[in-house]
Parts: sequence; structure tokens; C-alpha cells
Amino acid sequence: MITEIKLGLCNPPEPIYLYVNQGEVDGESFVWYKFNISQEKKIPVPQRALTGYLSELRLTTKEFKGKDNLKLDIVVSADELYVIRTGVETNFAKSFLLAASLIQDFSKPLIIVANAGDENTVFCNLYDAASKTKIYREWSRDLDWATIIRDIQSLLGATSNSIPEPPLNPPKLSVVPQPVHPQDLRVKNIRTLLDYPLDLVKEWLQFQDVDRPSLLHISQINELIKTMCLAWAADKCEYPNHAESSYQNQVLDAVAKGADELTAINGWMQQLQASKAGAV
Repeated sequence: MITEIKLGLCNPPEPIYLYVNQGEVDGESFVWYKFNISQEKKIPVPQRALTGYLSELRLTTKEFKGKDNLKLDIVVSADELYVIRTGVETNFAKSFLLAASLIQDFSKPLIIVANAGDENTVFCNLYDAASKTKIYREWSRDLDWATIIRDIQSLLGATSNSIPEPPLNPPKLSVVPQPVHPQDLRVKNIRTLLDYPLDLVKEWLQFQDVDRPSLLHISQINELIKTMCLAWAADKCEYPNHAESSYQNQVLDAVAKGADELTAINGWMQQLQASKAGAV
């Protein structure tokens, strides 16, 4: 689709961000809003629907109150380039992904509708823009959201060349996978080696008001690892203080001298298992 390019003064071709959140400003209710950074002010958007071409899904980490939060950016090409931003775990994100997972051809325009729910929640309905038909999929507890996102991204990549150009022809936005923080990988590898229950790690993190180890101070991460190791050793030693002293000598002291932590823990585990076998 060829569009006329208007010459002269204009606004920069920057995307318009719509932030999903139910609220009220100056007596005006809204389900999403724009944000004026210079004035630090929410600008309610009265329209509850956006019609356009879905061009990209992007996962973005944003810091809020000192914590990293994973966001889902829904990029839509229309009269302007829009980015609908919502938390990846929100009802809006999941209801959008659920419906979008049924679509095989993203070269056709869609209508994205934001609907207010109970207790400040917002849900998403998706429609075929041409037929005005609602796209609906039954909810299931067994859904793999990460796979759904990857499948949609794959289809968007395959059909992006067939999507008509929007009037402002924005630059292509690339999907950049979020790198795994070294401390998160450290805890994951040690937990796997110990075969320590993932649910217990999540519970411990929730008690610290975080959702991943990298948000903690290094001393707290070390304490988490020690807790996992000593829990594994609980039935390997006759006396609890023996497990802790051997952990100090064979793991902590070894790592302080430059040894690889995972290798040191593995050696410590083998030594305790051998000692237990010899005592039987």
C-alpha cells in the first residue's frame, strides 16, 4: 500500500505508548492511558479499542520501585505506530495471547479491545477488523505462555513482509531476548545439581519479596545456596554441624581460593555420599 508522504513540519515518528491499567483521573474512567513524561501525568484514552496490524510482540524489562518487571509490548501499525504495554502476567496480556494464538495470518487488521473487569483488572478482546468477528479461545490452566509468545512471534516474522505499510513507515523493531542474569543462572545450576525443589526456591524468594535471585544482595544469594546445600546434606551426616563445617571447608574456602563453585559443591556432595556409604 502506497501512502502519500506529507512534507513540512510534523511531529517525530515516535510510537504512541498505551499503558493498560484501570483507573480514574479527574472523574474520567479509563482502561488504558498515555503518559506525559515531562509533566509526570497520566492522560486517559477514552476509546477502548485500537484497530491496526499486529506487527510485533516484544518482552521488555522495566524497573519499578527498584525492582525489574517483565512487560509485554504489543506493537500495532495503524494511523500511527502504537505500543500497548502491560505486565506479562496480567489478565490483559493472557487474554490477548490466548486469542492471538488462534490467528495464522497477521497480514489482516485486528481490533484490540480493552475491557474493565473487577478490582482494577483489565481484559482483552480480539476481533477480526473486516468481519467484526470475535476471536475466542477457551481458557486452560495447562497453557504454556512462553511457547504461545514464541509461536506468535514466529508467525509475525514470517508475515511481516505482507503487512501494509502504515502512514509513518516506522523503523523495524527487533526482538531482543532478555539475557539470563549470572546470579539467576548460578542458582539454577546449583539447584539442578542438588535436585532441590523449585517450589521451595520460589517460596524462599517470595518471602524476600522478589521473584528471582538477581534482585537480592549477594550475601542473600549466598545464604540461599547454603540453605539448599545443607538441606541436601541433612540426611547424609550424623551430626548437623558436620555438614555445615564440611561445607565451609570444602566449598566456601575452596571458592575463596579460586575454585569453581559448581565443581566444589559436586566434590563436597560426593565426599558426603562416600562417607555415608562407608558408615553403613
